[in-house]
Amino acid sequence: MADLTFRPMTAPEIASWYRLELSEAFAENERKPLPDILALVAAGRYEPWGLFAGGRMVGYAALWRCKGIPLVLLDYLGVSAALRSGGLGSMILARLREGGFPIVTESELPVPGDSDSENALRLRRIGFYRRNGFAPAYEMATCGMRWQALLAGADGLDPADVMAWHRALYGPERTDVRIPLGPDETPEPPYWMV
Repeated sequence: MADLTFRPMTAPEIASWYRLELSEAFAENERKPLPDILALVAAGRYEPWGLFAGGRMVGYAALWRCKGIPLVLLDYLGVSAALRSGGLGSMILARLREGGFPIVTESELPVPGDSDSENALRLRRIGFYRRNGFAPAYEMATCGMRWQALLAGADGLDPADVMAWHRALYGPERTDVRIPLGPDETPEPPYWMV
């Protein structure tokens, strides 16, 4: 695919991305409400980026940042449904890693008793991040689910600092976030689902 541009989305592009891409690819409990995303963008804490071919968005990455925290949370990563499994997700991760900052992302862990196909997809997603240079670090909870936190560019950082920064990116109001999550702890639903 020629003429690809990776850049921050405009306000109208964010609304379109949320409606057409995020709503298709992420379950409701995983999707922050659009007004909350826009408030984070306005506060300078959230950056939705789009990968564009011509004028058409073909992939995206949403980054959560906070002044004074050197860690960046890759909150959402996706490729348009018709173009998945073609290397665009790996291209986006490579571009992000060129930024030179440590990145944490979260990938859903297999759920005991869930379907074999859903658990295979969860393992495939974790494998995708691993193939792209991310290393599993710790288990955590958000959005009512158990996740594997994976890190890239964090070599030499104290794991306790990384977990504290990861938690701080969400802010104290996110009571559903547990970092790390113990094996016997149960994830809480996100605030938009209670």
